[in-house]
Amino acid sequence: MNPRADVRLPDANDVTAAATRLAGVAVRTPLLHSPWLDARLNGRVFLKAEIFQRTGSFKFRGAWNRLVQLDAAARARGVVAFSSGNHAQGVAEAARLLGMAATIVMPADAPAIKIENTRALGATVVLYDRLRERREEIAARLADEHGATLVPAFDDPHIIAGQGTAGHEIAEDLAALALTPDLAIICAGGGGLTAGCALALKSRFPTVDVYTAEPTGLDDHRRSFAAGARVSNDAASQSICDALLAPAPGELTFAITRELCAGGYAVSDAEVAATMRLAFARLKLVLEPGGAVALAALLHRVGDLAGQCAVVTLSGGNIDAAMFAACITDPDWPGSAPAAGAVK
Repeated sequence: MNPRADVRLPDANDVTAAATRLAGVAVRTPLLHSPWLDARLNGRVFLKAEIFQRTGSFKFRGAWNRLVQLDAAARARGVVAFSSGNHAQGVAEAARLLGMAATIVMPADAPAIKIENTRALGATVVLYDRLRERREEIAARLADEHGATLVPAFDDPHIIAGQGTAGHEIAEDLAALALTPDLAIICAGGGGLTAGCALALKSRFPTVDVYTAEPTGLDDHRRSFAAGARVSNDAASQSICDALLAPAPGELTFAITRELCAGGYAVSDAEVAATMRLAFARLKLVLEPGGAVALAALLHRVGDLAGQCAVVTLSGGNIDAAMFAACITDPDWPGSAPAAGAVK
């Protein structure tokens, strides 16, 4: 059921149309296969490496699909967005390519590399205190002042369709290998990537089970699926996964995922850190915490695939050098973490 009568929910055809708009602009990221993971998990494992996308995460996909459809007058007035970093960089890059002004509202405690990269792409960054201020209110005020278009991070049909092009590519690549996935695990903050990928994957492979992956304590999608309605996270919940701190599933994204997803997984920060170390040591990949949650769920929640074929998203690789160094050199990093029961 669509919770917003004024907005049409996107479908698989919208994802296909977005793929056409992104062709030749976005990177068609590789679907990596690791024989080592196959052996460890007793199945076939494929990794959608969005760490190689423009700006280091999948977020450019939705940003481009949203901005490229603005008319000349809207482009002249620019765009405003709010983000902890990856959506910020995606919007900044899309705006740069289109010759538009972009203002991004970012938390002052966002990873320095994300703030620096957003500014380097030409965007104006407005910092706020996430404990005392509401980014939505700041962004809305700035958009009103300049007549700019507000670009949501996930709860927008064009954003959802754009993010879904990652799933569209997964489906094409697996079909070319004559493979049908049994399981797909997608990282979830607000749910834009999960919703878009679920549309693309379920359209091509109706039997695939799609799951969200989230940090323990911030697993609002998993709990919302169980409740049958959107539930919010405790505002005091913390995680090293800065990219996945949305307060609740989006209205539009949840309207899609509640119909198409089989459930959700939650993983602890300690399990995420262990996955980041494994990805670096065994797969030679650099993942940010939020970009590692889907692989962490596969490793720590699924475990034995029993011959099945699984695909997971590696959704981002934007991490400060000092944080990454601490992660890969200190087996106890990030210190005390919330316990993660075997939830599903």
